[in-house]
Amino acid sequence: MEQMDGLTVTACERCPELCESRSRIVSGVGPEDADLVFVGEAPGATEDERGEPFVGRSGDVLDDALRDAGLARADVRITNCVRCRPPDNRDPTDDELANCREYLERELDLLDPEVIVTLGKVPSEHLLERSVGVTNEAGTVTETRIAGAPRRVLVSVHPAATLYDPSQRETFAETIDTAADLAGVEDSGDGQARLGDF
Repeated sequence: MEQMDGLTVTACERCPELCESRSRIVSGVGPEDADLVFVGEAPGATEDERGEPFVGRSGDVLDDALRDAGLARADVRITNCVRCRPPDNRDPTDDELANCREYLERELDLLDPEVIVTLGKVPSEHLLERSVGVTNEAGTVTETRIAGAPRRVLVSVHPAATLYDPSQRETFAETIDTAADLAGVEDSGDGQARLGDF
């Protein structure tokens, strides 16, 4: 049994190990017309507990960077490649990523964002379908096709990287600033303005 109601995955049993380790399915949060979508890897313990992506320490780092760039968490969409917590917070397997891909593609189609920001190696490689050196490529934009639609993907280090490697803080902040610029966010901090044709 599996189902997606709009942007929310309501039921799925494609990955037996994840069904066992999750307490709930963690769908994306944020506006249904967000210009900016952040894609992480998979829910961790705090996300699984609260049912929302990026609400632990990494979420605090992301929220701070958004605020510094003139954005509020409520202005952006935050989601994950995989919607169920892997056991012991391990990386999702290729099969798990593939099983959840349809949900992510549908979410991106419905949102039709100006920019997709990949937070870390797993989502970067998953959406760009190639090997990615995140530290070197952070801040770069790649035009790619996702489910047949042209998309702009901005590679970012994972917010957690800034916690254990302070040298990543500036890179992360600059990438979020770039994301805000690409999405046409007003400097006044009063929300988002739609970009014209790009």
